[in-house]
Amino acid sequence: MGTIKLKHGIWIMVADGEKALFLKNIGDNKFPNLEVVQMMEQDNPPTREQGTDSPGRYNDGPSVHRSAVEETDWHRIGKERFADDIAARLYKLSHGGAFDEIVLVAPPMVLGTMRKKLHKEVEGKVTAEIPKTLTNHAIFEIEALLRAA
Repeated sequence: MGTIKLKHGIWIMVADGEKALFLKNIGDNKFPNLEVVQMMEQDNPPTREQGTDSPGRYNDGPSVHRSAVEETDWHRIGKERFADDIAARLYKLSHGGAFDEIVLVAPPMVLGTMRKKLHKEVEGKVTAEIPKTLTNHAIFEIEALLRAA
């Protein structure tokens, strides 16, 4: 992939399973200056706080034996839904002409889920993907990490 060109006007989307930042470089490649354009957040507590029922059971036929059903991972499902929401937002922004190029930064699982949902129009504008979690970093730290990438 080589180095990332952070030219003036390029967008950077930094996301994880619960938060997404849409940043725009108002600086240049040498001195990036990222500005927050939009932010999305999802309240996604851990599964232990979401699922209250004990795992379900079902009969294995005419015998007295019963099997447990695996508990639903609501937290993982929430992250996948959020990746869908981000992909939809990216399409809306792209279709409205908000950006010509974008760099996607997210943990590998979120990137993978999002990649499956990205519209062709958005796919064509993705110049780089960085499989990292940077949502809890300050903007200046994100700038430094992108410059190093």
